[in-house]
Amino acid sequence: MRHLSYLIAGLLLFAAVRAAETVVDDGEALVNAFVTDVVTFSGDFEQSLIDPDGRLLETTSGTLEIQRPGRFRWVYREPYVQWLIADGTNIWSYDVDLEQVTVKPQGDALANTPALLLGGSEQAMDQFEHGGSFVERGLTWVRLLPVDTDSGFRRVELGFDDGRLSRMVFLDNLEQTTVVVLKSVVVNEPIDAARFEFAVPDGVDVVGKPAAAKLSAD
Repeated sequence: MRHLSYLIAGLLLFAAVRAAETVVDDGEALVNAFVTDVVTFSGDFEQSLIDPDGRLLETTSGTLEIQRPGRFRWVYREPYVQWLIADGTNIWSYDVDLEQVTVKPQGDALANTPALLLGGSEQAMDQFEHGGSFVERGLTWVRLLPVDTDSGFRRVELGFDDGRLSRMVFLDNLEQTTVVVLKSVVVNEPIDAARFEFAVPDGVDVVGKPAAAKLSAD
């Protein structure tokens, strides 16, 4: 699941080039509104992975769709095709070129990670502390720190443009930085539920065992 580690990794890129930061008080409210008021979220993204010395290691792009709670579809189209689909019970990582699917129970894979902020429930913020907010280059940035120091990343920074999420930066414990730029964002418009379902293609190897879906009580 090479891309899941990037998505769930860490945030920082612009720290080295920030000339001035204006501290603001409403950043935490922006994140809370994003977590509680946004039910669906979709758009295009460009993602970059930066090493501790500031060198660009990889650039990818694709599309993102979210249906809260618990469902998202993150598809990488360039430079190779990979799907990450959370169906509410499991996360499926399909590497098209390798013809291989890796599946993990969703609760285990997403626990204490920034991915909870995207597809999780309103309780996702219980796993983060507000580390400050500031305005820089026209965006309101909110810094979040994981409560669990063993989560694999050091901090998350979310950038909001006029109240809408447009940037995500992740800094992991290896000092690598993942930067995600969101484009053509659409919020709270219906998304076909089938977009968050995954059927293993014929002839594709499966690594891991999916968890059984929970049946709702009558």
